[in-house]
Amino acid sequence: PAPSGNEGNVTIPEFSCLLQMDPQLKVYEKDFRRRYELLQKKLFQLEEAEGGFDQFTRSYKTFGVHRQPDNSLVFKEWAPAAEALFLTGDFNGWDKFSHRYTKKEFGKWELILPPKHDKSPAVDHNTKLKVVVHTKEGERLYRISPWAKYVTREEKSVIYDWVHWDPPHPYIQIHPRPKKPTSLRTYEAHVGIASPEAKVASYTNFKTNVLPRIKDLGYNCIQLMAIMEHAYYASFGYQITSFFAASSRYGTPDELKQLIDVAHSMGIVVLLDVVHSHASMNTEDGLNQFDGSDSCFFHSPPRGEHSLWGSRLFNYSSWEVMRFLLSNLRWWMEEYRLDGFRFDGVTSMLYHHHGIGSGFSGDYSEYFGLQVDEDSLVYLMLANHILHTLYPDCITVAEDVSGMPALCRGVEEGGLGFDYRLAMAIPDKWIQILKELKDEDWSIGDIVYTLTNRRYGEKCIAYAESHDQALVGDKTLAFWLMDKEMYTNMSTMTPMTAVVDRGMQLHKMIRLLTHSLGGEGYLNFIGNEFGHPEWLDFPREGNNQSYHYARRQFNLVDTDNLRYCQLYAFDRDMNRTEDKYGWLAAPPAFVSAKHEEDKVIVFDRAHVLFIFNFHPSKSFQDYRVAVEVPGKYKIKLDSDEALYGGHGRLDHNTEFFSEAQPFNGRSNSMQVNISTITLLVRFLCLTSRNISEN
Repeated sequence: PAPSGNEGNVTIPEFSCLLQMDPQLKVYEKDFRRRYELLQKKLFQLEEAEGGFDQFTRSYKTFGVHRQPDNSLVFKEWAPAAEALFLTGDFNGWDKFSHRYTKKEFGKWELILPPKHDKSPAVDHNTKLKVVVHTKEGERLYRISPWAKYVTREEKSVIYDWVHWDPPHPYIQIHPRPKKPTSLRTYEAHVGIASPEAKVASYTNFKTNVLPRIKDLGYNCIQLMAIMEHAYYASFGYQITSFFAASSRYGTPDELKQLIDVAHSMGIVVLLDVVHSHASMNTEDGLNQFDGSDSCFFHSPPRGEHSLWGSRLFNYSSWEVMRFLLSNLRWWMEEYRLDGFRFDGVTSMLYHHHGIGSGFSGDYSEYFGLQVDEDSLVYLMLANHILHTLYPDCITVAEDVSGMPALCRGVEEGGLGFDYRLAMAIPDKWIQILKELKDEDWSIGDIVYTLTNRRYGEKCIAYAESHDQALVGDKTLAFWLMDKEMYTNMSTMTPMTAVVDRGMQLHKMIRLLTHSLGGEGYLNFIGNEFGHPEWLDFPREGNNQSYHYARRQFNLVDTDNLRYCQLYAFDRDMNRTEDKYGWLAAPPAFVSAKHEEDKVIVFDRAHVLFIFNFHPSKSFQDYRVAVEVPGKYKIKLDSDEALYGGHGRLDHNTEFFSEAQPFNGRSNSMQVNISTITLLVRFLCLTSRNISEN
C-alpha cells in the first residue's frame, strides 16, 4: 500500500502482540509507527522504481562484470562524482585509455566488450582488471570494482588486485540447506586460524579437519568470521575492503562453496559474520573514495567516519547504497547458499553516538528519540523483512550491546526482525568474576540475574566467551582459570594440582550454566570447547608478523595423555544432552534456589533438573531440591565423571524419588547428595523419568 504521508494513519499489523509482551512500549507507539511507515515507504518505492525488492536485490547480476550468452562482457558501476571511467587490465596490455565507459543516468557507467575472434570472452578467467577513475579535479585514480567477486594479493604487494572470476567448471552445490534448528548451538569459527600450524589455514583444511570435529561436538550451526575480503588480516575480518569477495587468503570461491556444501551434508547450517556497520578506509582496494569524492557510499565526514574504529560509515538513506548492501546479502545467500547472518556492530548502526561513551542503563528513553539513527534502523528492518520473506528459514543474529526493545520481534509487530541477539553481558560477567573475586565471594544472585536478565519473547544467544574475550590484552577463560599451569600441569599422568582441578571444574560448570540458563541459543568460539590456552593475536608489526597466537592447537585435544580431551568430552556431551532434551528451545528456566551461603543454584528447564554447587570447599548430604514433575529421577550429566576430568564420586545407578512436599515454589521436592568435595565444585543434571526412561 502507498504510504499515506500522514504519520498517524499507518497501522502496524501485529503491534498489539508486542504490547502484550511489553505494555511499557505503548508510550513509544508514535516512534514504532514512524519506523514502520518509513519501511513501508521504502518497499513502495522499490515496487515503483525497481519492480520490487526481489529484482532490486539481484543487482549483483548487472553491476560489476557479467558475461552474456554470446560471451560479450558487460561492465557497470555507480560513480556519481567521476568525470570519466576507463577499464584496464591484462586483457588490453594495461592501456589506461582504450576502453572508456559510457555515462548513464543517476551516476551509472557502462561498458560492453564484444567477444574475441574465437568467440571467447575478451577478458580471460583469473586475469587482472582495474577501473580507472578520472575525477573532476583532474586526478587519475586506480580502483577495484565494489562488486568484485574475487580479489587477490601478490606476496610482495600491499594492495589487492581485482581478478576476473569466471571458471569454466564452477563448483555446483548439491546438498540442500538443512532445516532451521529449534535449538541453535553455534560454533564461531575463523578459517585462517583453524589449524595448529603457524600459517593462514585454508577452506579445504576447515572442510577436511574441522567440520568433522564440529559435527562430533554436537554443534548444528557454524558462524564463519572474516570471510568477506579484508586487506588487513589482523582486523579479524572487521575492516572489509571487498564486500562481494570471499577472502582469497584461504582459497578460491569454489573451495568455500564446497566447505558450505559439506557442512550442509552434515546437517549443519552456516551463518556469515556480515559487516554492514562500517567499511575499511582503504581507497585503492576498498570502497573509500571510489569515485574520488569523500562520500559516494558513505556520509561525508564527520558523520561518515567512526572515530574509534577509523573506518567509513555508510549512508543508508542512499538508494544505491541500499542496492549495494541488500544485494550483498542476497549474493551470499544465492551464490554461496548460506543459511543466514550474524550482523556485526548493530549498536554502532542504531545510534548516532554509535554507542561510544554511552553505558546503556536500560531506560526506554535511550532507545527512542533523536539519538536513534532511523536510516540504519529502517535498513535493518528492510534487510530482515527481505531475507525472511525470500528465505523463510533464514537466521539473523544481532550483535547489539544496548538492549534495543523489539530488536528480535517480527517486522509486522514493529520490531527490527532479527531472530536472535547476542547476550553480550554474560561473558563480561564471567571475566569480571574471575578477575576480581575470590571463590568464596562469588555472588550467586548476581550470576543468576545476569544469566536470566533478558527481554521476554526475544531470543538470546548465550556464551561464556567468544572471539572478543580471546583477543590480545585478554585471554581465554581456561587461561584466566589456570594460567601458566596449563604449560606444565595438564598431563593425566600426574595428579591434578589444586589450580588445574579448580580450573577444569569451573570451566565445565561456567559453560553448562551459561548453556542451560542464559538463553535460547548457545555459542562457543573455536578451540575454547577444549580449554584453549593463551589468547589470540594476528601477525602484525607489533609482534614481528608472528603466527604463534593466530592458530588453534587441535593437537592438544588429540593427545590422550593431556586433560584437554576431558573438557572436549564434556562440551560434546553437554551439546548432545541438550539435543536430546531441548532446553534451549524451552521456555526460560524456573530457578528454585540461588543460595548465597551454600553457593548452590537449582533450576528446572525442559523437564530437566539442574543442580550446581559453586562452594569452594563444601559438599552437601541429603540436600533438598525443588522439582515440578513428580516421579523418579536419574543422573544424566555429571561434571564429576572421571571421563570429564572429575573425581567420579556420584553413583549413576542411584535413583531419586520425588516427594509430594512443596519446596521453593515447586509442587514437589527430593533429597540429593551434592558430592563430598574439597576445593571442588559440582554440577548435576537430573532428568525426570516421566519424560524419558533412558
